Amino acid sequence: IKTPTKMSDNNPVNKEVETFDKKCLKKTHTAEKNTLPTKEDIEQEKNAVKGK
Repeated sequence: IKTPTKMSDNNPVNKEVETFDKKCLKKTHTAEKNTLPTKEDIEQEKNAVKGK
């Protein structure tokens, strides 16, 4: 009886990932921006909702 093989077992991409050298990657710096609304923005939204 033949055992079913998964498609990923023979995937050449898996072998490539396993042998990949991380040292060749460049360092990157990411800065996240998460600006919060001001009091004025919040008041404008509240007034806009009340006005509907």
